[in-house]
Amino acid sequence: MSGSHVWSRTREKMRLFPELFAQCTEEAAVYGKCVAATTMGRQELRKDLCAKEFEALKNCFTNAAKKKAR
Repeated sequence: MSGSHVWSRTREKMRLFPELFAQCTEEAAVYGKCVAATTMGRQELRKDLCAKEFEALKNCFTNAAKKKAR
């Protein structure tokens, strides 16, 4: 596998990101609110505090990418 091929695939995925993100605005907002709420003041974000919200966002991206691939 050539290195340039890997980079071209990566660039193509990054070009799709805004379109995929636009399909997941609700999930992204919920995740962002969770992160913001759990890091109020000087609190640090800890693993799994927003796992449910992250999983919903990840699933949305995955489903959006699958639809785009068709």
